[in-house]
Amino acid sequence: MIDWDDARVFLAVARAGQMLGAARKLGLDHATVSRRIAALEKALGVTLVERRTTGCGLTGQGEAFLPNAERMETEMLRAQAALSGADVAVSGNVRIGAPDGFGTFVLAPRLGALMDEHPGLTVQLVPLPRAFSLAKREADIAIAIDRPTEGRLVVRKLTDYTLSLYAARAYVARHPALCAASVASGHRVVAYVPDLLFSPSLDYLGEFGLADAPKFECAGMIGQMEAVRAGAGIGVLHDYAVRGDPDFVRICPGQQVRRSYWLVTHDDVKDFARVRLALDHIAGIAAQLAKRFAQP
Repeated sequence: MIDWDDARVFLAVARAGQMLGAARKLGLDHATVSRRIAALEKALGVTLVERRTTGCGLTGQGEAFLPNAERMETEMLRAQAALSGADVAVSGNVRIGAPDGFGTFVLAPRLGALMDEHPGLTVQLVPLPRAFSLAKREADIAIAIDRPTEGRLVVRKLTDYTLSLYAARAYVARHPALCAASVASGHRVVAYVPDLLFSPSLDYLGEFGLADAPKFECAGMIGQMEAVRAGAGIGVLHDYAVRGDPDFVRICPGQQVRRSYWLVTHDDVKDFARVRLALDHIAGIAAQLAKRFAQP
């Protein structure tokens, strides 16, 4: 039979990457942590932790057992909360994958509040790459551009958002005709690198009639913003990111595209306390910023 105290120590070691760090966090000595891990390994009949001179890592069996230990933790937290009638401390890592714009302008300034409420929680915000797998635990939560349709995923719509054509205020001063409600032809377009797009929905230049315009291609949304700010050309930018920034002027106001963000997690981790807290916090952020995401 598995002892929850042993599993709790295992989780601390897995999260700290070393027994000494886990011991400090748990208020135990190194020998006790080592003994608890050995007891858990004996109960399961497998080796969970690989001891190294620079720390320790999980074996294949340890990686396989980790989600089970986290489910045990979640159930224990639920039981404690139900019996005490109060919230209990939540600890561990929660990794959130997000597109660079949403991650930088929406999440990064607002995730600190979640950690203020739960000091034992570590939030990892990582850029969403072209290939991304929740099933392989590359993240606990993802902000997706397209709604996933396959896999054991829990999906809910987070928010719609819009993109419009913008130019730098100084650029518009040199080209006042840009403010007309017509296609901004004849101008260089600051745009994405087509073969680096991780979603077809991000290929929107054709919707603005600018697919054949001369371009400065930049892979990142933030880089595109700064290039437009510097006068390198006009660009299709996220309205929520530039709203209120005096350096940008929206041009061709009759043109706009609408896209959506989806909040996604894997079914195996959706009930983990740390994941539930992060999901609710992100949904709350989107609700608070509803006006910012609305059409300008």
